[in-house]
Amino acid sequence: MNRLSTGDYVVFFVYFIIVSSYGFWVYKRKHNADATSKDYFLAEGSLTWWAIGASLIASNISAEQMIGMSGSGFKMGLAIATYEWMASITLIIVAVFFIPVYLKNKIFTMPQFLSQRYNGTVAMIMAIFWLLLYIVVNLTSILYLGALAVNSISGIPFQACLWGLAIFAIIITLGGMKVIGFTDVIQVFFLILGGLVTTYIALNLVATHFGQHGVLSGFNLMMHQANDHFHMILKKDNPSYMDLPGLTVLLGGMWIVNLNYWGCNQYITQRALGANLKTARGGLLFAACLKLLMPVIVVLPGIAAYVLYKQDLFHADLIQGGEVNPDRAYPVLLNLLPAGLKGLSFAALTAAVVASLAGKANSIATIFTLDVYKKAIKPDATDKSLVFTGKIAVVVAMVLGIIISPFLGIDKKGGFQYIQEYTGFVSPGIFAMFLLGFFWKRTTSTAAVFSAVGGFILSVFFKFLPTFANLSFLASTGFSKKSDAGVYEIPFLDRMGIVFLICVFGMIIISMIENARGVKTNGLEIDSSMFKTSRAFTAGALILCGIIVALYSVFW
Repeated sequence: MNRLSTGDYVVFFVYFIIVSSYGFWVYKRKHNADATSKDYFLAEGSLTWWAIGASLIASNISAEQMIGMSGSGFKMGLAIATYEWMASITLIIVAVFFIPVYLKNKIFTMPQFLSQRYNGTVAMIMAIFWLLLYIVVNLTSILYLGALAVNSISGIPFQACLWGLAIFAIIITLGGMKVIGFTDVIQVFFLILGGLVTTYIALNLVATHFGQHGVLSGFNLMMHQANDHFHMILKKDNPSYMDLPGLTVLLGGMWIVNLNYWGCNQYITQRALGANLKTARGGLLFAACLKLLMPVIVVLPGIAAYVLYKQDLFHADLIQGGEVNPDRAYPVLLNLLPAGLKGLSFAALTAAVVASLAGKANSIATIFTLDVYKKAIKPDATDKSLVFTGKIAVVVAMVLGIIISPFLGIDKKGGFQYIQEYTGFVSPGIFAMFLLGFFWKRTTSTAAVFSAVGGFILSVFFKFLPTFANLSFLASTGFSKKSDAGVYEIPFLDRMGIVFLICVFGMIIISMIENARGVKTNGLEIDSSMFKTSRAFTAGALILCGIIVALYSVFW
């Protein structure tokens, strides 16, 4: 039944009071009337390793994961967990190689990196691009999908859900990064607890349906009833091969997706940029450990829903427009939970959405205030006026999200996989620009512009290449597969890998030509000692990598 009981509302109200009260306490306890803009936007020196790690996960997990990834679990199975488990290793790489570069060179925003490494023109172009991307794509999708999920579970009117989530997020965001960072610890607690409860109930439902009891029985039954849903590496004949093309998830485009997201993304890296290296690395390692849990919370419920669907349970609930909509799997499961537990899971979903909205709004405010307003509009702005401008930017961004999100057709475009593919239009070029900017001092500004603009154009070209070229000759290699439209397409992860390599090669050629002409470059300060890690970090990283290897070995 799509409504909450009194007990559910009580649980949700307790969650709301705890988060709001703790946020207010953090604000009053740590607020300084003379705080700088960096203190407000980055919580400089204030966040602990556990707050950074929790905030990273809270910002990362939102409706597209809770709803979309669970839907992908329903459709393709455990293979979709590669986004989470590969992210664990990516976070370690970012901690070892990326964060030291940012901190050593006192870089606090991504456009600042581009300005410092290349020039102000490249930085301003990308700052405006990121603002548009964050508002029009990310903020709107989080807000809209979150409101849609909350509406489908609670029965609360959609517009009320939209405004409620936005206002809740604004309240948290206006307190600055300190409040966001520390309240995210509470958000992650509810997210994980509520998510585990949902998984527990889902596995129990499977066990009960087959006359058994317990989550282990439910898991074993799922592996037996849906064995094809427990393979991490998909074969070419799998219907979902276009989304996750075999070994590419280990050797190709998946690295670009993750390294760009976790290492070159203001929304994510901002949590660690205000800390010292030891604290930042500890936070990233903690986030990597939490990432191991995410498939248990968001993928297993989707597989459980698939098993029960095959047994003709809640068949009608998954039908939308005459077809099965996998993205309805998670809300349908939540509606089966008993009173009180449904409220806890509802709070978990709300926590995921609100934390992501707050993090995204703060990043929008940071880029607009420090990289656009201060540099192009009012260079002599005081710290006080910058903080005020940031708060106005938060409210404006959220209101824009509310206004435009219903007109983007987000609900018709699918869930998690769609978001990944279309983010992938810009990821290869941006990642190439950052990677060479980090580690090759001879990279020029012109090469950076080529990578950013050319990478997008190349991605569009390869996307539409099958409409005017027959790529069937690549089918035997796994680099193309016939789609539902009857044409041979290149899987989007493979497209990303190809575009990335072209961007890197093009940047090297352009840079060498300009170097020969005497064009000067702005290399970053880098030395090998920056990349040394503590024994504790090294031990934790090796253990985590061992777990990932074991998981892939078991579910290959």
